[in-house]
Amino acid sequence: MTNPEKNATKLSVDLNVNINHIENILGFPSDLIIKEFKVGGSHSCAIVCIDGLVNRDLISEQILKSMLIDLGESNKIIPVKGDEFVSFMRSELLPMHAMVEVFMMNEVLSAVLSGDTVLLIHGSSKALVIGTKGWKSRGIEEPQTEALIRGPRDGFTEDICTTTSLIRRRLPDPNLRFDTYKIGERIPKEVIVAYIEGIVNPKLVDEVKRRLVSIKRDDTDGSGFIEQWIMDNFMSPFPQILNTERPDKVSTALLQGRVAVLVDGTPFQLIMPISFVSSFHSPEDLYQNWMISSLIRFLRIAAAFMTTFLPALYIALTEFHHGMLPSKLAFSIAGAREGVPFPAVVEAFMMEGTLELLREAGIRLPKPIGQTIGIVGGLVIGEAAVSAGIVSPIMVIVVAITAISSFTLPTYSFAISLRMIRFAVMLAAGIFGIYGIVLAYIIISIHIVNLKSFGLPYSTPVAPMFIKDWKQVLMRVPVTQLDNRLEMLETQDKKRT
Repeated sequence: MTNPEKNATKLSVDLNVNINHIENILGFPSDLIIKEFKVGGSHSCAIVCIDGLVNRDLISEQILKSMLIDLGESNKIIPVKGDEFVSFMRSELLPMHAMVEVFMMNEVLSAVLSGDTVLLIHGSSKALVIGTKGWKSRGIEEPQTEALIRGPRDGFTEDICTTTSLIRRRLPDPNLRFDTYKIGERIPKEVIVAYIEGIVNPKLVDEVKRRLVSIKRDDTDGSGFIEQWIMDNFMSPFPQILNTERPDKVSTALLQGRVAVLVDGTPFQLIMPISFVSSFHSPEDLYQNWMISSLIRFLRIAAAFMTTFLPALYIALTEFHHGMLPSKLAFSIAGAREGVPFPAVVEAFMMEGTLELLREAGIRLPKPIGQTIGIVGGLVIGEAAVSAGIVSPIMVIVVAITAISSFTLPTYSFAISLRMIRFAVMLAAGIFGIYGIVLAYIIISIHIVNLKSFGLPYSTPVAPMFIKDWKQVLMRVPVTQLDNRLEMLETQDKKRT
């Protein structure tokens, strides 16, 4: 497509000029449909659309039939002037609810390329954009990245209308707001800011909208692009915006007083603001007994520490601090590592790097083959490495526990951040031992305390401390005691009951 600024011209009153302009800009594509006809014997009209993006039956039954057949059978007086005829078509003739008037050529092109049908009328500098999107889309399926044992099985699709309907079905609240924006200079994409008026903090909504409208790019390649653009600190490895494909997760967040950004063309939608502990939450926590959910949350927190520090702790104890181990355990580790030619830090980097390669290969390959590669590859390589004396059996156990721990985290972006930090902590342990681990822990803690997500400190509700929020965030008390919303979100309506 040419530069959008060159297309920002007004429509001509000459139908042929408009048609020629559209054809020249689009390059005479084979899927461009332009059908010219006369209405009432005097008004020359044309519909413009892209084959494959529109619903053909809708165009034939609702548009052409109304203009050519129903009008001929009626006794309505047809206006002579072009602009009056456009108003007559919109109010009296076309039974479409999704219909707007446009005056600019770039608006016509954007509508046509988005799957709508444009009605051009000779003698008028206005055109009617009629909603006729009808391309094939994926049906509602169970989310692939956030599976649950107990809970709803529906997930978002790439269609923004399906996304909003799934949320409205769960939240039939008249105060639910969907504010729509077009993001992208050359290829506009529909982006919706969702929130519940009367609950959410208005300052949060204004800040989200301000960051969205600041995006000045040709296009927005999905919600991942928008997430990176509007986050507080792009140099941080930690996710400051939660992405999810579960409608129940978005609905719960809106009721808490958060804001959701819904992006057309992707099943992954964004929730903000979040804190560090938000990454340990799963929708399943609300569907299970409070004791089970609380225990599982603490288990996830312990798993996050093991994912980050367990290999580094193994390096520090085996290379620098043998006296901290019980005698029998120290002798057992020393016997297992006898004959291994590499120091523990090299051994750990080799095994962790191999594990990351297997993970990535398992994701990229077809699902049946990927599962085979992940299981068989791990077993074969681990066993072969031990038999060859390259690594010790203890190292294989440590790497396996670390991998299993990372899989327990419900948020993929958070888990992969910890996997990346793990290598830095391992390097610190290989240089300074246990002091390096402590130093790395202090640096991570300082970074988390200074990080923010849309004004919310990332370390809340611990620092700053909101003790009343602990029963909802750190643990999960019985639902009968969840009377108030989170204080840290500074909501307008603080009561849930």
